Parts: sequence; C-alpha cells; structure tokens
Amino acid sequence: MGKGKPVVLISSYPPRLCGIGTFTEEAREFIQKMYPERDVLVISHNDGAGEGVFPLIDMKNKLWWKPVVKQIKKLNPHVIHIEHEYGLYEYVDERGIGDGNQGFLEFLDAISEYPIVVEPHTVHGRLRDFEENFIYELCDKSDVVIFKSEYQKWRLNWTFAQRKWKMPTNIMIIPHGARPDMLRELEDIPRLKEELGLNKLEYLSDHLVGLVGWIQSNKRWDILTSVWEEISGEIESRTGESWDLLAAGVMRDPNHFSDYQKYIQEIELLEQKGRAHYYEFIPRGEIYYKVMAVCDFIVLPSVDETQSGTLARIIALNKPFITTAPMEGLTAQTLESEGGLLFTSKKMLKEKVIKLACNKNMRIEFSNNLKKYLNEVVSWEIVARQYKYAYKLARLKKIKSVEVNLPSDF
Repeated sequence: MGKGKPVVLISSYPPRLCGIGTFTEEAREFIQKMYPERDVLVISHNDGAGEGVFPLIDMKNKLWWKPVVKQIKKLNPHVIHIEHEYGLYEYVDERGIGDGNQGFLEFLDAISEYPIVVEPHTVHGRLRDFEENFIYELCDKSDVVIFKSEYQKWRLNWTFAQRKWKMPTNIMIIPHGARPDMLRELEDIPRLKEELGLNKLEYLSDHLVGLVGWIQSNKRWDILTSVWEEISGEIESRTGESWDLLAAGVMRDPNHFSDYQKYIQEIELLEQKGRAHYYEFIPRGEIYYKVMAVCDFIVLPSVDETQSGTLARIIALNKPFITTAPMEGLTAQTLESEGGLLFTSKKMLKEKVIKLACNKNMRIEFSNNLKKYLNEVVSWEIVARQYKYAYKLARLKKIKSVEVNLPSDF
C-alpha cells in the first residue's frame, strides 16, 4: 500500500544559516515520527537543500509564489504548514521598496483549496499598524494560525478590541519545541570538554558561564563582558571557586560586523587575563548542545526577541539561565518554566550572575524545573502532537466546513 498524502512544510531551510530554517529542520524530524505513513516534505527558499526539499522560493521574483503553488498542486498535500517571518517573504523592488508581504497573502489565496496552518514567528505585543492588518488578514486566509505564547493571543485580543475588529477564533497556542534527547549527565562533561578541545586550555576553570549562539548586535554580549572581570572576582571572593566566561558562536549577518568586532575584542582582553575563552563554531546541530552542556548556566542578554531557538536549547539541556526582561517570549518562558532569572539593567545582571554562581541549590532547583517544563510542555514530541491536532482542525475546516472555534484567552 502506498504512502498517504504528504505533509508539506514551507519555510527557509538549511544549509541557509537561519534560525527558522533550523527550527523547521527539527520540527520536520518530529512531525515525521508522528506520521510514519506520510512523507514530510519541504518547499524552501532557493538556498535550501536535502532529501525531500524543493528549493523553489526566489524572493528576487515578485511572483515568487507561483512556482510554489504549481509544486503544491503536484504534491496534493494532506496539509500545508507554513513557517512565517516577515523578512522571509518580503519582495523588495529595484527602488528598495518592499511589498509589505502582500505576495504572501496572495499566495495564501492561491492555495486556499488545501488545509492551511501558518506559524508566524514574530507577533509582538505592541503591533505596528501594518502588523495588525497583516495578522488580521493572515487569520482570515488561514485555517489555523499558531502563536507561540499565551500573551501574544490576549494582547492581540486587546489590540483588536480597540479597533473594534472581531477577534479570530482560529489562533492556537503551541510553544517553541525543544529536543527531549539532548540531555547530558554530569559525568559526560569531561568527555565533552575533551571533544571540544577545551581541556587543553590549562587556565580554563571547571565552572563556566556560557554566552552561546549567533553573535548579533541584538544579543548584546557586551553587557556581560564589560562587567565579567568584576563578577568573577566577586564570585571567587565569596566561594573560593574560580569561574570563567565561555563565549561561543560566530557572526551570521555581515551588517553586525562592528558589534561582533567589539564583542570579540572584549573577550580577547578577558582571555589574556585568564578570565574567559572565545570558542568559534556554527550554532547548528549537535555541537550547539555540546558547547552549552559544558556550562554551569547560560546568560542570554538579548534586547530584541519574541521567542528564541537559543532558549529552546537551554531548556533541552535543563541549564539554568539569566535573560533580559521585559522581553516578550523570553520573559514568558522564564516565568512559565521557573528555570531562570531576569534582569533589567547591567547592575541587576551582575547581581543575578553572582547570585546564581554562588548558589548551587538554586541551580539544581532551576534545572529540575526546566526538566519538568521540557517533559510536560515544550518537548518536540508534545509539540508534534499539538501540530497534528492543528492539522486535524484545518482539514475539518477545509473539507467539512467545521469552523475552528478556539477559546479567546485566559
């Protein structure tokens, strides 16, 4: 007996160095486990590649979506699941003027005969006029729309109420997935340090605070590096333990080069004093988890984030963390998981890092909380089941005209 109709994902995809591409690669793996009887295929931008991947989206072409529609008709999917980020589908003309994702909305109209699930990765609490209108149109043209956090939905309800717009009933909350199979035990750490070559650095302490991931302007590594010498001195005077900073990652966007240079120079100065180490690697695949695993806890000082693949990896490893607030998805998941501390100023960051480094019991408690949050809320295995339910609702809407009527909020 042949396979059933495929699940078709539409997204950026590796080898493109893109957080949403990496997200889709992981999501696909777990959706495929959920559907052994179907292929899970990907229609990607023209720099995507791999088995079951159709690299057809060319954003230099105003009608980029036409070849995609043609391929969809050939595949005749069980459901279409689209990962959306404004930048992925913005056509920019020769004058540098963007279409405001108008082509994306036209694309949704062109595939309206199929069950459509769209997962927007950027839904800010305070929307611009353009974003308000886009999300309204998106919900109207899709069968199910997936938000990552509850706050996005109740905040949208408030926003639309001010406009006297009807709140969509097809918005489902499914959190950012985290791998359930990447946990490392304490006894694995020496071997991982050896694999990464960190054991050769005689000055590097046993205790490490991690700054891990893509090096971008919005990740603000300098907030921590500028006070690290003071922090590590204070931890040592209180506990007698030596702690170092492990800054690990690489630059992705050349537009961030000047900030990247500044961050690296600060780390190199700390390195010369035996207080830090810079480890260059591409934050993708298993090595990403290995680098994080050798750290006692992670600092994620982002100043612009709705939700984060870096945080998903922190959760997957049950690593206590410290991150910026108020920062939408980062703050929401810190509160929900009870696995980290929040800071709003440099002084507060300094205090929180010292507090977490000096309190082993707190680190153990946070780690246990994250384990529970992973196993019960954000594991990809749970998320994939929720996707399956979203697909069922989308199919009932499209095939039997059963309205999707999900509760509004709270």
